[in-house]
Formats: sequence, structure tokens, C-alpha cells
Amino acid sequence: MDNRFTADHEWLAIDGNIAKVGITDHAQSLLGDLVFVGLPDPGRAVTRGATVASVESVKAASDVFAPLSGTIVAVNAAVADDPSLVNSDPMGAGWLFSIQYHDASEVDALLSEVDYQRLLK
Repeated sequence: MDNRFTADHEWLAIDGNIAKVGITDHAQSLLGDLVFVGLPDPGRAVTRGATVASVESVKAASDVFAPLSGTIVAVNAAVADDPSLVNSDPMGAGWLFSIQYHDASEVDALLSEVDYQRLLK
């Protein structure tokens, strides 16, 4: 599995042509305790950069963008029922959705973990 990141503070766990997506630990810590997660519909076609989900805390609301173009193939209903999973385990049980992507060059444009850590500094 290959982990990648976006400048919008999303992480991706890439396995073949499927990317599991969530928000980073940094993003969830800035937002604070989440009270709502809005997820996309499975089967929805998405374009890289389009708003596909949302997260809300007592402090702020934030859009989650599609890091890759493709089709939503799965959503994590558990985070809709319990948004605190994103706070407690953002890169594990707190994942949001999975995309089946078609263009590997979009993956190449994402940040490595080292590059993402540099962005945070």
C-alpha cells in the first residue's frame, strides 16, 4: 500500500487502482471535535479537486475534495454515525471514502509523506 497526501490535508492509502481517503491528523486537530461527517454517494463520478464530502466541528466546517478523478466505490458509514472516529483514528477507522481512479499520473502529482511533513513546517 502506498500512502500519499494532498496540500488540502487529505491522506490516501493506494492499493492498485483504489484509493482510500480521509483527512490527516493535522486537519482533524485543527478542526477539533467533529460533530458531523457528510459522505458522497457510492457510484458517484468525481473530478479531482471537486468537493465530495464535508466535516463539521463545533469550531468550523470544512469541505473534503476529491484528490483523484474516478468513481466513489465505498464510504465509511461508521464515521457518519460516529464522527469522533475521525478524531481518534484519522488514518485508520476514521477513513471517509474510497475512489477507483483511472489516471495514474494524478497519483504521481500527490505528495509523499516526507513532502507533506515539509508542507506542515
